Amino acid sequence: MRLLSLKSYLLLFLLLLFCNACAEPVSDSVEGSAGSQIKVESFGAFDEPWAMTFLPDGDLLVTEKAGTLLLVKLADRSRVPVQGVPKVAYGGQGGLGDVILHPRYKDNGWIYLSYAEQDASGKRGAAVARARFRPASATPKLENLEIIWRQEPKVSGSGHYSHRLAFSPDGHLFITSGDRQKQTPAQSWRQNLGKVIRLNADGSVPPDNPFQDKGELAKTFWSVGHRNLLGIAFDKQGRLWTHEMGPRHGDEFNLTIGGDNYGWPIVSWGDHYSGIPIPDHDTRPEFHAPETYWVPTVAPSGLIIYNGSMFPEWQGNAFIGGLRSKSLIRIRIEGDHAKEVERFAMEKRIREVEQGADGAIWVLEDEKGGRLLRLTPHARANTGDVGTRR
Repeated sequence: MRLLSLKSYLLLFLLLLFCNACAEPVSDSVEGSAGSQIKVESFGAFDEPWAMTFLPDGDLLVTEKAGTLLLVKLADRSRVPVQGVPKVAYGGQGGLGDVILHPRYKDNGWIYLSYAEQDASGKRGAAVARARFRPASATPKLENLEIIWRQEPKVSGSGHYSHRLAFSPDGHLFITSGDRQKQTPAQSWRQNLGKVIRLNADGSVPPDNPFQDKGELAKTFWSVGHRNLLGIAFDKQGRLWTHEMGPRHGDEFNLTIGGDNYGWPIVSWGDHYSGIPIPDHDTRPEFHAPETYWVPTVAPSGLIIYNGSMFPEWQGNAFIGGLRSKSLIRIRIEGDHAKEVERFAMEKRIREVEQGADGAIWVLEDEKGGRLLRLTPHARANTGDVGTRR
């Protein structure tokens, strides 16, 4: 009996340790380069998290790159795998990617996923599917899954899928399609690599897309000449903003206008990794130059245009996660101009940025063990565009 009692105490001790690890009530603060302070609270760690989106009831969907979609209940910090996720081509930069809701999700239950897939020859490309999400059952699941878009053609390699998703205020689906590290397809009308894509919510092609005389595939294009776009968001005026990784430096933040050519691989503010220079944007004025760019690189990933009430002075600012820079970057947008105004050192690679219903900013750290973090004002007086504390 004494031995059983000791075992029971040991099991109880281990259970308490496990529960503490799951809850992980870690709270800290970070001061930005302009003096703003934010409180950082951890909601647990994930296995290579890539994207997240909030459900109307406040729960969260989180994708993990190896192919798991998780329903995360923030009230008790529990998580349940969602069944019915399509098979993904995991490896390199590929796997399960973005997740977003249809603008009328409450009525129709549609969610949208992007992911890398592989054909019989081993070549890979991004795909976008939609499915009805059934969260209420004991086992949340996807039903009626259908693929509505694919990168064409599939190619070798496992980089630069991009496949970020966003709905415009008028209900069109926008998809970022990376150049798959092949460069020249970004200027091709016969391949949809290196483009921003605009579709109807069911995957059909809007008749008012800008490139109507360049062939059937080009009718899906919104803009061309892109490299690796890992952030997409609309501002309150309905304008589309994207960012993309440059080659060796030269990351870009772009006001992304239908019909424009952004110049890759002909121009860039970066150079090839080999050291071979690339002409700067100002040498070719016919290409749309970025509204702001970074040398050295920040490796941007994830993007929101903030419109919440928790940080009122930041309304209309963009927030970008930094992979290489291990930071959260705040950008002030004024008209057609954009400028970095503050950087928060997060100490980990930041993969994703989202805004909660209450105005809190949420980020996902990258790689195995990447945490879900909630960012709130440390002191409300310290949230303005100030260089020093108030």
